[in-house]
Amino acid sequence: MKRLLTVLAAAVPLVTAAVYLPTATAESGGSTAAPFRCASDSTALKAPSGATIESVSAVSKPAGDVEVPPVTPLPGDTVKDVPAHCQVTVTLGHSGAGDHAKVQVWLPEHGWNGRFQGLGGSAYAAGDYGSGLAAAVKSGYATATTDAGVGSYLDVSWALDGKGKVDRTLLKNFASRSVHEAAVVAKQVIGEVYGRSASYAYFNGCSTGGRQGYAEAQSHPGDYDGILADAPGINWDEFEVATAWPQVVMNEEHTYPSTCELTLATQAAVKACDTLDGAADGFIGDPAACHYDPRRLIGTTLECDGKKVTFSAADAAVVRKIWDGPRTTSGKKLWYGPTIGSDLTTLAASDGVSVGSPFPVPSEWISTFVKKQPAYNVANASYSEFQQLFRQSQAEYDKVIGSDDPDLSGFRKSGGKLLTWQGQADQLIPTQGTVDYRERVEKKLGGAQRVDDFYRVFLAPGVNHCAGAGNTGPAPTDALGALVDWVEHGKAPRTLSAAVTDTSGKKVTRDLCLYPRVPQYTGHGDVADASSFRCVAPRH
Repeated sequence: MKRLLTVLAAAVPLVTAAVYLPTATAESGGSTAAPFRCASDSTALKAPSGATIESVSAVSKPAGDVEVPPVTPLPGDTVKDVPAHCQVTVTLGHSGAGDHAKVQVWLPEHGWNGRFQGLGGSAYAAGDYGSGLAAAVKSGYATATTDAGVGSYLDVSWALDGKGKVDRTLLKNFASRSVHEAAVVAKQVIGEVYGRSASYAYFNGCSTGGRQGYAEAQSHPGDYDGILADAPGINWDEFEVATAWPQVVMNEEHTYPSTCELTLATQAAVKACDTLDGAADGFIGDPAACHYDPRRLIGTTLECDGKKVTFSAADAAVVRKIWDGPRTTSGKKLWYGPTIGSDLTTLAASDGVSVGSPFPVPSEWISTFVKKQPAYNVANASYSEFQQLFRQSQAEYDKVIGSDDPDLSGFRKSGGKLLTWQGQADQLIPTQGTVDYRERVEKKLGGAQRVDDFYRVFLAPGVNHCAGAGNTGPAPTDALGALVDWVEHGKAPRTLSAAVTDTSGKKVTRDLCLYPRVPQYTGHGDVADASSFRCVAPRH
């Protein structure tokens, strides 16, 4: 459970986004054109195409702390010193569907910076539960999110209807429709409350939220001027099945490395490849250049939960297959494996003897959406069955939730900017999948230089999924601020400032490199200081 809480808390993008919110005021809008009016008239709102407005409510909230209730499996949260604001809730439905998607719009009563910020979700939650909304309001944004009419982080009880078939209406809401409708509704509410439109619109999300950002850029390019989409869950139909690969490998190889052994393999790889960038700093600067072979650990003994364990040839074979990623029974590569240096214990968890413990998000995807059998356990799947599941997921869901269409020409034409960063030690979403998408966009739209004009990717060495707890590498400190500068002042970021406090309490800084460049130590200076590194072309 602790493993699950840590990962999901990290993937809630707008809890951490509070750190990255800019404080500058939009040039055209530090003041309102009309008196602030915390009210919204359902007759004045125009429903998004295909939707109907079921209800509208508006509530004034005084300045003070915002208490965010617990949402399984995460505990509650308290956001301190949130200024007075208006909370508008609009419920949408679709004819004959029986769905009820709530859009929440929070608007600061004073000090609005003239900007709108849409917030993404995490895992199977389509939006934010209050922490991100409150943080955005504290930074002067009018902000909005949607629940898409579905469940929370691990709740997929909505997925199957009474006949055991996937509820396509709710899946469409979760995949892309509701996040677009939230933008349409929020912009109208902002106009009502402030008496004028927002000067700029931004989207901010990580993981599921990152995927939503890409879906917006692909299908609704006019919704946002800037999209910050981190560790994006694009290629959903593929990577969600692929992340179950470690469980299948252990089952087929009849070998279940313990948490200690998996950690040993990761630590050994990091140690072996740490200095490839010229500096010993505790993480791998360019994992693609790391070719560590876990067979070097065969025969190593270690203490694990009070018992002596020996890393075996079978353990090494399992780790090699996990890193390599899923393949067909004939050896053809299906998808990417976890990046070398990422924590394997999340996806390859087991009792260390004979039972696998799948991570719940991919497990639910496979059992509920692909198999339509909620009791199905992918940990017992064979290689051939896994291949079938992978292909079935692609065939049924790529067009619905893949969110991986490389044609961003509409977004480029709209003048939008798309900014993405992802950890090179992301244990949940293979970093290479994001790189693969970026390269497909380059092929579609005229090469790297032309794509850099509106879409930039930065990879963060040593950083895990959405820079969660236990992160070792420097994570971006103001990625949204960099996006704002790009959109509003034309300052395209060549690097992203990043920082982390190491185990000794020392602050470590880096300037993350614009893909495909990678960091290289200059040969002098403190390895904890960003100025001691430069960005160079990769050597692999």
